[in-house]
Amino acid sequence: MASFLLYFVGVLTVNLICAQEILFPTETAERIGASTCTTAKREPGECIRLVECKPMVDLLQKTPLTANDRSYLQQSQCGYRGGDICCPFATAQTRAPVPNSGDGANLLPAPGTCGAGAADRIYGGNVTKIDEFPWMALLEYSKPNNRKGFHCGGVLINHRYVLTASHCVNGRGIPADWRLTSVRLGEWDTTTERDCDVDDCNDPPVDVPIEEYIPHENYQPIPKNQYDDIALLRLSRSVPYTDWVKPVCLPVATHLRSAVFDDISLDVAGWGKTENASRSNLKLKARVDGTSLSSCKAVYKRQGVTLRDTQICAGGVKGVDSCQGDSGGPLVGVDSSDRAKPYYFLAGIVSFGPTPCALEGWPGVYTRVASYVDWIQRNIRA
Repeated sequence: MASFLLYFVGVLTVNLICAQEILFPTETAERIGASTCTTAKREPGECIRLVECKPMVDLLQKTPLTANDRSYLQQSQCGYRGGDICCPFATAQTRAPVPNSGDGANLLPAPGTCGAGAADRIYGGNVTKIDEFPWMALLEYSKPNNRKGFHCGGVLINHRYVLTASHCVNGRGIPADWRLTSVRLGEWDTTTERDCDVDDCNDPPVDVPIEEYIPHENYQPIPKNQYDDIALLRLSRSVPYTDWVKPVCLPVATHLRSAVFDDISLDVAGWGKTENASRSNLKLKARVDGTSLSSCKAVYKRQGVTLRDTQICAGGVKGVDSCQGDSGGPLVGVDSSDRAKPYYFLAGIVSFGPTPCALEGWPGVYTRVASYVDWIQRNIRA
């Protein structure tokens, strides 16, 4: 039997002031460094003022406050400023929403700017061309002892945002002492500073810190079903488009929002686990065919997993699949409705699948991006 792998976070005012004095020592030093943190319950979160964290505020309203509650609050202190607490992502509404500076739909690039390269689509082979899939991103985690590593993928959707799987941000498999800190764009070979494919050489990759994490508010890390496994990462600065860094198109057109991918060829790419190594140095790709959701549901039901129409299944051929380390990466298709200008669009985000990977008859499961276009547009800003 297959097991599963996430392809890898008035009176009230007086009470809060008193709680801060009781729980935290008075300090004047400002918080420094990254804002990600881990609560005492090993929940990934953001280090913010206690008064801004709704879950902690709600906890403080309990009467009486138990010893366990008090211990949890004390041990969730973070930063270097009195009154800061690690506010868990998974129970978020941590802050009031930031209003968009405009309609999110206007912040997404149009075909021609996004989804480049569909006309040159290659059939066969696992190693990508150096300029293939220029929207691919690597997510870098900071680890103890000044170590860093890439452990998830993502996809650039405009100058300021990368889309990934929520389990790469606040999933149960992220060690408590890891912090998601930056995104790498324009990479091909992770072992070299500047990559060359014969005489075709790219620019050095671009590393950009993450300014804000926006996991889907309904994502729950524990259930095997992994519904709403999608998250946005806001970059600390606007990234210019180049030959090596370009966004993918989102499925905003009506015919793509309602598209069915049964038996349709799709491409998945990443630097994840291969047959011979724990991860690949080179960006790899695989061709997978969409599988009907009804047949996929029947397969996964055997393991107690219930799928929804907000998910896509693809693959199921022995030896060809997305795998560990490809989490959060893109599943793309080609829209050829305008035959003169075909373009790649983002059909899915790598979510989970069987372990070991690429088992015959076990398709991989992807978050269906078309189901979340409105959510994406609501949560991006200039």
